[in-house]
Amino acid sequence: MQMSTMMISMDKLLQSDLSASNIHYQLSPEELIEQTINRGQGVLNNTGALCINTGEFTGRSPLDKFIVKDAITENTVHWNNFNIPIEEKYFHQLRKKMLNYLGTKEELWVRDAYACADENYRLNIRIINENPWSNLFCYNMFLRPEEEVLEDFEPEWMIIQAPGFKADPNTDGTRQHNFAIVSFTHKTILIGGTGYTGEMKKGIFTILNYILPKNKNVLSMHCSANMGKHGDVAVFFGLSGTGKTTLSADANRKLIGDDEHGWTADTVFNFEGGCYAKTIDLSKEKEPEIFYAIREGALVENIRFFEGSNQIDFSNKSITENTRVSYPLHFISNALEPSIGGLPKNIFFLTCDAYGVLPPISKLTVGQAMYQFISGYTARVAGTEAGVTEPKATFSACFGAPFLPLHPGFYAKMLGEKMKANRVNVWMINTGWSGGPYGIGSRIKLQYTRNMITAVLNGELDNETFEMHPVFGIMMPKRCMNVPVNILHPRYTWADRTAYDKAAKQLAGLFIKNFEKYAAGVSEEILAAAPKI
Repeated sequence: MQMSTMMISMDKLLQSDLSASNIHYQLSPEELIEQTINRGQGVLNNTGALCINTGEFTGRSPLDKFIVKDAITENTVHWNNFNIPIEEKYFHQLRKKMLNYLGTKEELWVRDAYACADENYRLNIRIINENPWSNLFCYNMFLRPEEEVLEDFEPEWMIIQAPGFKADPNTDGTRQHNFAIVSFTHKTILIGGTGYTGEMKKGIFTILNYILPKNKNVLSMHCSANMGKHGDVAVFFGLSGTGKTTLSADANRKLIGDDEHGWTADTVFNFEGGCYAKTIDLSKEKEPEIFYAIREGALVENIRFFEGSNQIDFSNKSITENTRVSYPLHFISNALEPSIGGLPKNIFFLTCDAYGVLPPISKLTVGQAMYQFISGYTARVAGTEAGVTEPKATFSACFGAPFLPLHPGFYAKMLGEKMKANRVNVWMINTGWSGGPYGIGSRIKLQYTRNMITAVLNGELDNETFEMHPVFGIMMPKRCMNVPVNILHPRYTWADRTAYDKAAKQLAGLFIKNFEKYAAGVSEEILAAAPKI
């Protein structure tokens, strides 16, 4: 059945009072691309990818994301700077205003899709978009139902997205004109005033981070995952810039997914049907899979072309450093389809430690894994601000704090239970600095990091001798194949070892200070895993 503009009962299709003269339902990527170009909202690059500008917002706006505080969420959501409450009356008010606004449009785009590759946890979603390129993003990123399923498709959740609609903060309960509001009671996500497509993706991720752990005993994870030839699954956690996408892309292993997964009693499965990759400084040498995925059907956001051409200048940050591309998972040559693997054998916590304190590889106990999971540490260098070269510690609970409605201790407890039940190894990998902090030491070579991960996956460290880090208590291997011995213990890489000891204690102090806000909601086993000063 060729999907195109269809006259469908609004009651059946939208389950709302919305009306528009043309509802474009389930269009193909080719149709959406053509419509975007005809509307003057995008252009093709030299490889056929659609390039668009998301407008005022080129990234998520965490302070403008709200959860409706009601009988379901009042005592279950961990209210904080990421989970900001809003009264239910404002949800109803904004939903009505948005539908009235969309009802004035000559055209709308509607797509039925689902999340969760494991059909036991499948979540049906209906998305209403103001623009065709937003609908293309949903085609790329969510899982795509077979055509025969669409006849009787029943959405469980809805996304209503209208970038051109602006809230009135004085009357609508928002902070400013843009907003993303989640209602667990009404199973709806409202997104207005922003064209940044990632708000839709992360809205669904947020609800899955509530529904799956709380109701289904599935650990939801902000991670990438791949699978070896013998079915062994590896999971990679890490904040932006730590190498999560790069290190999980392995020609010898199948990619399960690059960002969002669930861990059941039997499987690790992808939530998504696509990838949403950063493109800043992208090159075919460093990340060939992403580079070659930028082709017909891909959606590229907020880039610039080289002058006088339609060739993307991946180093150009003039619009944003957060340049992105979305594409279906099958654009990756070694993607696993369906994207479901077995149980994890190894988990990697990736950190880019610009202080040069943490070892390049270390093994964690269950307690340490839960502690480090809640901490979600990395350290960045503020290179975009003139004159600022000092590292800055960043902590994001469970490597995804903005998307976690429950207390981080809830997710960490599940991680510990699954580690114990399945005898999973957890490793911390420092992709940052060695021999001193940024400005003095040097970045750990990517090839050494790849060799360490390969050694773990091949079981080469199973019988290795380890020694304990004096401050963080994590265990460091004394040898690792194809890695220089002298970099495995970070203290020995520093010319001034007294300076290293001081830096290690300072970093430990930052961990301890950060953890104070979580201490009341975690076990003694986790608290005992804190670094010792």
